[in-house]
Amino acid sequence: MNQGLLNSLTEAERLLVAETERDALKSLDEDELLELHQRIRRARTKYVKNYRRGASASVAKVGGRGLSYPKNQRDRDKAELFETVLARVSREVAAAARRSSMELRSERLEAARSAKSAAPAARAAAQPVAAAQSKSVAARQATKTTGGLKKDASTRAAGARRQAKRDAR
Repeated sequence: MNQGLLNSLTEAERLLVAETERDALKSLDEDELLELHQRIRRARTKYVKNYRRGASASVAKVGGRGLSYPKNQRDRDKAELFETVLARVSREVAAAARRSSMELRSERLEAARSAKSAAPAARAAAQPVAAAQSKSVAARQATKTTGGLKKDASTRAAGARRQAKRDAR
């Protein structure tokens, strides 16, 4: 990273960038990483916004976009720095999410294996109850609405009238 740019950061921004060093990121859990990601995203958005506003304001004064480009270098560099730092934290968030996903998956597989090795008598006793519950859940899941109960009832009634008309032929 550009040392001049790092020296131009405020103390809070410097600490924020320091929190994204490899050793500091390894000690954070997924929730802490997400909180850090949000703080960095806010800082990046701030400097992107400042850069865009400054650039658009200087176009009229200077006389063109090309001439106004070098005028707002500091905000542009800070936005780029925070974008780089954000990418670093995003990779760590993805890795932490992958790790927790694999842990949850292994827990679910272990629970399924332990349930599978349960006594067959206990499973046989639980099956009728589970079957009855799954039927009622399946019936509820199949219900679809298109915007309102009256509209659905009207659609069903129209279908019934159409079928009755065909049957009467």
